[in-house]
Amino acid sequence: MNRNTLIGFSLIAVVLIAFSYMSSPSQAEIDAYNHEQDSIAAVKMAQEQQQIVQDTLKGQKAVAAIDSAALFFPSMSDSLAGVNSLVTLKNDSLELTFNTQGGTIASARILGHKDTLNNMGVQLFTESGQHMDFIIKGLKQYINTRDLYFTPTQEADGSLTMTAQAQGNGQLIFKYRLGPDYMLHFSMQAIGLGDQLDPTNKEVVILWQDSCRQQERGFTFENQRSALTYKFHNGGTDYLSETSEKKETTEEPIDWVAFKNQYFSAVLISRDAFNTGAELASTPLDKSTRILKNYDARLTTKFDPTGLQASEFEMYLGPNDFRLIQDVEAQSEFGKDLELERLVYLGWPLFRFINRWFTLYVFDWLTKLGLPMGIVLILITMLLKLITYPMVKKSYMSSAKMRVLKPKLEEATKQYNKPEDQMQKQQAMMQLYAKYGVSPLGGCLPMLIQMPIWIAMFNFVPNAIQLRRESFLWMEDLSTYDPIPFIGQWDTHIWGIGDHLSLTCILFCVSNILYSYMTMRQQRDQMVGQQAEQMKMMQYMMYVMPVMFFFMFNDYGSGLNFYYFISLFFSAAIMWTLRKTTDDEKLLAILEAKYKENQNNPKKASGLAARLEEMQKRAAEMQKQQQNRK
Repeated sequence: MNRNTLIGFSLIAVVLIAFSYMSSPSQAEIDAYNHEQDSIAAVKMAQEQQQIVQDTLKGQKAVAAIDSAALFFPSMSDSLAGVNSLVTLKNDSLELTFNTQGGTIASARILGHKDTLNNMGVQLFTESGQHMDFIIKGLKQYINTRDLYFTPTQEADGSLTMTAQAQGNGQLIFKYRLGPDYMLHFSMQAIGLGDQLDPTNKEVVILWQDSCRQQERGFTFENQRSALTYKFHNGGTDYLSETSEKKETTEEPIDWVAFKNQYFSAVLISRDAFNTGAELASTPLDKSTRILKNYDARLTTKFDPTGLQASEFEMYLGPNDFRLIQDVEAQSEFGKDLELERLVYLGWPLFRFINRWFTLYVFDWLTKLGLPMGIVLILITMLLKLITYPMVKKSYMSSAKMRVLKPKLEEATKQYNKPEDQMQKQQAMMQLYAKYGVSPLGGCLPMLIQMPIWIAMFNFVPNAIQLRRESFLWMEDLSTYDPIPFIGQWDTHIWGIGDHLSLTCILFCVSNILYSYMTMRQQRDQMVGQQAEQMKMMQYMMYVMPVMFFFMFNDYGSGLNFYYFISLFFSAAIMWTLRKTTDDEKLLAILEAKYKENQNNPKKASGLAARLEEMQKRAAEMQKQQQNRK
């Protein structure tokens, strides 16, 4: 293998290292934004909400103290007469609890999925960690729904109406209707309050805050895949940083905002879109809090103070399952492409294309067969290896041709041993390769072929909720790390390792070292002269990379590490089989026949080797001209 091959491998290593760096946050970056205070304390939540309300009122001619209850209760004694109680809406997939104080969702529990203790039901959020307040402008004061008491009325069809009675006949009404699974439809309408509300104000302010709970065993791994996500009204989605504190004000309208963790999301959708200037914030917290991060959103959307038209919303409260989300999105009554499936991150455009149009279909097909998830990963690996086998075989044969030609190359270039003769040596090698019809860069193809697939699976497997709580062999949960049996986890945090050692990560890294040894040995067999010495530096890099992978993948799910381990196993098996089934003498005879054919018809010598030879000749001529000018 020549210098170009070495450069190619070096570039691959740089790409992988850069990708690892971009995908993994530094501990210092995370620690910089950790909060020592208890993020879910009710007092702190109330203070933060009050501060946001004060910011909303800044610059407005409003009273200093917000007294929303004054409009809805004629006296203080009546105000205190409100009853704070909980009302439940439930179907087979979702259980929602509403608080009569505020009239909004207090908690959400996703049924059919297990929590961290393997109990059925995932608590997406609770009243102590989540608040959603609606603020509208009255003639004398702002009205915050959190200050109001609502009277609940449940209908036979499972819908719920929350009514706050104002002085006179005025009412503020929330209407909720739970769909068959994870979609909640609701509206907000002011009836008979035209003489109490500011007629010039045509928007409602929504303050939504949530403490994103840790749902999985691996805090760091889950945190890296949890982000406040939003969709632009004209298409496309974006998200705030997963690893650092981030505040952002949108410069265009947005259709929805999602408080997302790795496998579950709460999404607020507006029929009329949220106006430009939505204020979004995400703040990561310390591992000891068991809260991944605090999410905050200050949104505004259309509101009719006359009460003729309701402000309509929808909420998706459920798992981040690509196909399921597509089905649930079809239940939306707003008639627009919400792109909710973007909550399942499938990677950058190239890798997303592979996952969207290949991996997903194969995964769905195998999953429907009822096979264990570990078997599904093995079968996907085998299928990918089968598809890439023709290219891998062609690449291997290119390397094998260079191996059998090594004695001839050494003989043809033995006179070019001085450093200043390296250009002539390269030319002589290229000429020989061209005459035998061999491509010197063919041996690099296996890495180039497999890298997009490896990166695509790097994005797919950690986001496949089907692996969650699924066991296989010694792995209790394919979606999170698997501590070494009989060792488990420890209390002390070790830099670079954490509080555990993942068995599948160790298997992956050890198999990577062995596979690197096999490939490096194959490359050495075709090196000529000083190339073998140059190869030693590349060897060190190829052995260092698996060590780097250990520190990166120790926190990753066992399903992903298991896939990489199996993939390397099949790659090694394919390489070993090709080596054992290749007859070097027969291959050399074929090359000699090709050499004679090209000698009889020199114009026939073509391909990459011939083009490289021509490029080197031109480079040598330019170098000679420059020397003559000097």
